[in-house]
Amino acid sequence: MPIGDLGLWQWLALLQHELLLFAGIFFLIGAADDLAVDALWLWLRATGRAKAPLRKRAALVNRPLHGPAAVIIPAWHEAAVIGDTVTHLLASWPQTTMRLYVGCYRNDPATLAAASAAAKGDPRLRLVIHDRDGPSTKADCLNRLYAALVTDEARSGRRFAMVVFHDAEDMVDPAALGLLDETVALGADFVQLPVEPLVQRHRGWFANQLGSHYCEEFAEAHGKALVVRDWLGAGLPGAGVGCAAARGALDRLAAAHPEGRPFASDSLTEDYELGLSIAANGGRCRLVRVRGEDGRLVATRAFFPNRFEHVVRQKSRWVLGIALQGWDRIGWSGGMMEGWMRARDRRGPLAALVLLIGYALVLLTALGGLAIITGVGEPVSLTPMLEFLLLANLVAFAWRVAMRFAFAAREYGMAEGLRAVLRLPLANVIAIMAGRRAVFAYARTLGGRAAAWDKTEHDLHPLRLGLAAQGRRT
Repeated sequence: MPIGDLGLWQWLALLQHELLLFAGIFFLIGAADDLAVDALWLWLRATGRAKAPLRKRAALVNRPLHGPAAVIIPAWHEAAVIGDTVTHLLASWPQTTMRLYVGCYRNDPATLAAASAAAKGDPRLRLVIHDRDGPSTKADCLNRLYAALVTDEARSGRRFAMVVFHDAEDMVDPAALGLLDETVALGADFVQLPVEPLVQRHRGWFANQLGSHYCEEFAEAHGKALVVRDWLGAGLPGAGVGCAAARGALDRLAAAHPEGRPFASDSLTEDYELGLSIAANGGRCRLVRVRGEDGRLVATRAFFPNRFEHVVRQKSRWVLGIALQGWDRIGWSGGMMEGWMRARDRRGPLAALVLLIGYALVLLTALGGLAIITGVGEPVSLTPMLEFLLLANLVAFAWRVAMRFAFAAREYGMAEGLRAVLRLPLANVIAIMAGRRAVFAYARTLGGRAAAWDKTEHDLHPLRLGLAAQGRRT
């Protein structure tokens, strides 16, 4: 039939066919990528290499550090949570050779006052006031903290052995500092511990699901994807919390930077770049998954955003910094395995587009069904290619659901595993909106707009709800 003779129904069927073909192919490519990682993880699990060893928490808590440790926390408008974080961290990590550096801005007296009051005179706290108004970027604040610890080293004549990174809302694990120090002492240049978002029950139902959908994402990412990445020897992207860098590794980053600083001040994802940069300089990166005798991971825990606009803003910043700016900032160097991992990191915008097309297809299918029922249209037969794509993607989707359930259930229990599956559509909608926001933000940066700290708002620390320091299923 000539194109000009096509009616509305035929145009609709043609559009549906082309979108099905496009989405089916790219969904299948993404599924094959995930299945490759799954297969490697299953092999590692079967051979015992992916199993987290058990350690006595008390031994790690009381382990003397092999050298002084600096813990740095950048903070901007964090008066609601920084006090609890400081109090809990100083109580959880009793080592006298640990120093806690909290970076505040000169135009943020509330955060400065809250951090100072929480220390209760503990001499291990160092408050560092930035010499500019905030917010700049998190990377810029980290550079200010780095300069402060370098000054302290010069004054004391003693260098730190490692630098530990945390955020203002974190609830540290008491065993974490000893474990990080042990791994650095064994020769690691960068160490990442798992991050375990806390299940939320303290807000309304929708807000709780928003805040809790991070649980299954991090359970799968830090329980599988990073495990495989670590085994492959590829660079490990830092989470920005629960990670540590050997002091010499930071020196090498600073020496390579024109301004003598380890972080690029215009970066929006300096945490992601940290591990990759250390690996690119020849450093050894490690993911360390250890469970205490209680079965719980030695991990960093926190409440994640539970307001829709905050969730989209945070994830769009990740997509912008990792998937879009990552092309410009860190490129594709590092060999085949490194290239594969970076391609996985950067598929966010394409995945968002394919997801959007998938939901558009659901709408078109519903309209097509309505047209058939009303007699306006007629059923359209699928080509063998489309039948194969639909069947293959259905099987891949079922596998993906099973994996998501398994990883969430392992860390949070069966009920939360089921909720993780039910939250899949919500996670997809967030990914679509975050991808769109990131693309527009990237276009603005190409136009010359300077980077800014598009930070997440925090209004409640887990300690306020009486959660134990080592975490528990909630």
